[in-house]
Amino acid sequence: MLLTLLALISLIVWLGLLAQPWLPWLLRERFAARASDADTADLSDVTVLIPARDEAESLERTLAALARQGAGLSVIVVDDNSSDGTAEIARAAAIERLTVIQGRALPDGWTGKLWALEQARQQVSTPRVVLLDADIWIAPGTIAGLKAKAIAEDRQMVSLMAHLRMTRIVERLLIPAFIYFFKLLYPFALSNRGSRHVAAAAGGCVLIDAAVLERIGGFGALADAVIDDCTLARCVRRAGGRTWVGVTHAATSLRGYDDFAGIHAMVARSAYSQLRYSPWLLAGCTLAMALMFWAPPVALVFGDASARGLAIAAWFAMAVSYLPTLIYYRLSWLWAFAMPLIGTIYLAMTWSSALRYWQGVRTAWRGRAYHRS
Repeated sequence: MLLTLLALISLIVWLGLLAQPWLPWLLRERFAARASDADTADLSDVTVLIPARDEAESLERTLAALARQGAGLSVIVVDDNSSDGTAEIARAAAIERLTVIQGRALPDGWTGKLWALEQARQQVSTPRVVLLDADIWIAPGTIAGLKAKAIAEDRQMVSLMAHLRMTRIVERLLIPAFIYFFKLLYPFALSNRGSRHVAAAAGGCVLIDAAVLERIGGFGALADAVIDDCTLARCVRRAGGRTWVGVTHAATSLRGYDDFAGIHAMVARSAYSQLRYSPWLLAGCTLAMALMFWAPPVALVFGDASARGLAIAAWFAMAVSYLPTLIYYRLSWLWAFAMPLIGTIYLAMTWSSALRYWQGVRTAWRGRAYHRS
């Protein structure tokens, strides 16, 4: 009887997710670049800011892609105390308007990426700024397309969820789910409509008005933020700006995750902060994910006929909710039936993030650990 009830609750939750009017499980918010736009693009009003810390492996390709975006583009690279020759690679790039800054020491109360971006922002003289991670390759026409979208829709901030690498087994198992869960937590449709409760953004590739950045106080307004992209979107909203976020194949991460440890580091650095460092929210998240991901397989194995029927229906609804993500990233639909395992792994990584926080570390990334105050 208990397993039947748990399977029924799980089915109701999954059907409720599928029926939500803003459809967070679909990938309707999409951006596509047109290479032809780069041929005629005047980007003299845009400056790209790239924070780079030990990015020698990918920075050359990132900068080469910027050289094909259009005429007049300015680029500022901040070498954030790298030890692998990042600055030398940056200076060798074939970009006419290129500035390479040696980053100053990280002050208290800042994360490394935001401090690097703030140093670059102070050198900007153009009305538009692109924030680009050093490991993000963008297709020709991407910046022109972002600029056109911002103007046409009167958006002061437009950001793209970069296409992460999904070639190895562990990447195919977990990386699409990273985007899936992010969209459940921060529904793009609600954010793009200007919801008071949801401000979503993806920090890998962002076009933002320089005047809005100045109005919010620069990156100092979010100096110690762990989820800096969504925090920036929230600041832009509070300043009266409009934002848009979507998925794309036009921005691609050059960074791969060869094993579970790399994916764990990416997820655990922000998972507990998404729960506002609250043990109560962590407990609620654990209960919800147990009902959603564990009840169906347990009821299927140990339940009676009615419990098994409900479990199959819940598992099917779970798989259906994941299919659009798999289709968009051109992965086999069979991965959808691994959702109980995927959900369990993400819950474990969330607990790992919480344990690290309780041990005194808010987050850790790119060789830096940021401790609780």
